[in-house]
Amino acid sequence: MFFCAISGEPPQEPVVSAKSGKVYERRLIVKYISENGTDPITGDKLEESDLITIKATPDTAAPRPPTHTSIPALLHLLQNEWDALVLGTHALEQKYNATRQELSYALYSQDAASRVVARLIRERDAAREALANVQATLGVAQPASEDVEMAENAAGEDTLPTNIISQIDETHQVLSAARKKRKPPADYATALEVKTYVSTHTIPSLHSASPSGITSLAVSRVNPSHFLTGGNDKIVQLYDRSADKVLASLKGHSKKVNHVAFRERESDATLIISAGADKIVKIWAHDSTSGEYIPKSTIRSHKGELTGLAVHPTSTILTLCSADKTYSLHDLTSFAQVFRSIPSEEAFTSLAVHPDGTLLALGTPASTIQIFDIRTGAMAATLSPADAAPFTVNSLTFSENGYHLLAPNSLSSVAIWDLRKQKATHSISLGDDFKVNRVVYDTSAQYFGVAGSLGARIFAHKTWDELLRLDEGGEVSDLVFGEQGKEIWGASGREVRIWGLPS
Repeated sequence: MFFCAISGEPPQEPVVSAKSGKVYERRLIVKYISENGTDPITGDKLEESDLITIKATPDTAAPRPPTHTSIPALLHLLQNEWDALVLGTHALEQKYNATRQELSYALYSQDAASRVVARLIRERDAAREALANVQATLGVAQPASEDVEMAENAAGEDTLPTNIISQIDETHQVLSAARKKRKPPADYATALEVKTYVSTHTIPSLHSASPSGITSLAVSRVNPSHFLTGGNDKIVQLYDRSADKVLASLKGHSKKVNHVAFRERESDATLIISAGADKIVKIWAHDSTSGEYIPKSTIRSHKGELTGLAVHPTSTILTLCSADKTYSLHDLTSFAQVFRSIPSEEAFTSLAVHPDGTLLALGTPASTIQIFDIRTGAMAATLSPADAAPFTVNSLTFSENGYHLLAPNSLSSVAIWDLRKQKATHSISLGDDFKVNRVVYDTSAQYFGVAGSLGARIFAHKTWDELLRLDEGGEVSDLVFGEQGKEIWGASGREVRIWGLPS
């Protein structure tokens, strides 16, 4: 290592004098030459051109700081390192002690909780023993079981009560006999009339703007000017089209409403029913005194999002399906659950009840449709499109004559299934950009509609001709045929649009 002959320290940029052979720091010797013009050691005349740069190796080796060149400086450096090490160790010990205290508190809390649970178990056992003694004294028979365990895979009721089965059979006999003789009324909308339908009325700004969007729609059969909407804003709205006003805004859901329905039965109060993504069903009943809809019941029987809701043709049974892989039936008189299916291998994503009331069709995310006998809970058939890419059957509907089932057979097409042959008789492609949201048959089984991302389309049954395209409002989330097929209702965004004959 070199040392500057002027400063006595290692030079940052060393040079050697050609006259004296001494090593200098360039900036110091240049300054000295400019002031004196001589070599500082020998006194000989010296110019800057007489300085030769020394190229050291390695080039980046930094000289040792002058403070580390003495023993006291090194001792001071080591002392500082030791102090930092001791302080770090002290901080770690403090954290260790805090962790030990937290662990001690957690163990104490767990022990206290265990003692409380043990005390409650002892009190429960003592209460049971006292109850058993009293029952033995009074001669009352003890129940067969004492606890009700809510198991994850509990199947619920295994069979329907006999009175419910009787109602279903009676309804089936009446409806099936009447359906075979029934023909569309003479004044029912014809295909030529449907082709001329235009937008005749729009009800805008329904539900909240954030989060916006209507998810479901239902039109009253008793009062065709009344309709229900469920929205992403967790609210169910009842609207009177003739008065052009909201009759009721019904709250109770904590997530979006997936389905809404009326239960309209002669001599009984009208019920408004909604099913949501929050796993519950809300039921409101019309109060004839106040004219308002009051909360009647809340059903919490499912553990997954409710994906299907339908009122059975008896008008006394409510059918539900859920993403928890089960479906259930509920009595609309007592609002009690009367049947719960055993868990399926697939979640259920849509639901439809046969017009006669004996069959229940359920869609799945595995491209299949499962059909069950409502009375026994047994699977009657499984429908699956051939060579289809995986998709979710998010909607399905039976034709009024009971012979056909309409459902998506891909994301952008629908199929009409013949239930007598259990095979698809026809498939309609809607285009790759069209995504199916809802399918629906009219009450005469002459027409069916498909609502989707590019609006809605109306087709003629049997001929499969496309009669009408309804794309004024963009995406249509739900579709309903009006009375006598004279109107078609659609939910799009925050508005409900009605199509009918031009005025």
